[in-house]
Amino acid sequence: MPSGIQRALFARLIDHAPLFPPARLPLPEALEEHRRARESDEGWIVRRFVCPASTLSALDGEPLELSVVLDAEADLDDPRVASVEVPRDGGVLTGVRVERYVEAAADVMPRYAPLMAADGARAKIRCWPVPPPIDELAAAIGAFRQHSVPFKATAGLHHAVRQDGAHGFLNLLAAAIFGDEQAALAEEDAAAFSLDENALGWRDRTASTSEIARGRELFVAFGSCSFPEPVEELQALGFLSA
Repeated sequence: MPSGIQRALFARLIDHAPLFPPARLPLPEALEEHRRARESDEGWIVRRFVCPASTLSALDGEPLELSVVLDAEADLDDPRVASVEVPRDGGVLTGVRVERYVEAAADVMPRYAPLMAADGARAKIRCWPVPPPIDELAAAIGAFRQHSVPFKATAGLHHAVRQDGAHGFLNLLAAAIFGDEQAALAEEDAAAFSLDENALGWRDRTASTSEIARGRELFVAFGSCSFPEPVEELQALGFLSA
């Protein structure tokens, strides 16, 4: 069983997106992969099944919690739809009662954050195929914090810790929890992070369960086409049992 601090850090952290690249699984295989993820020992880390709006009608009868990426018109009154994701240049979406994640480039997010806050929208940051520079991503997260805008990230976050120019999802967690966004995002030494029964450690700093919970209110999830890869990364760091 996961500990309290493991749950605070990782519960419902991954929006599972096997329909999207690079996995791009056919729908039957993607659904089976999602079932395996939910039924695994680490199923508590799964949040939502991410699907394009154009595939929503093919999911009749599937007991899913969905995050729908708007690539077509869809019935957003479907009770399984927990959130919608508006792509870049996807226009303005109003009148929906579920969570709305609006995607934009990191460099414009500091300007958009107050508008999102006023509109009740959430933010979505894409980290691949062109990872946003550390300073731009740090400024975006700082703006989300300042204006209380929850955000999710997506694409390219298969590794826990930054490497080879790609952002790590543990770096994003640390940025949201500790608040030193630029240094946390730049961290490439996995040994700089630690986890025990009472706290998350990053270099000479620690965060308790309550502090982690506040960080998770800011950074709610990241999208990944693979569920096993990020889980195996956490197991390799000793943050989850193998």
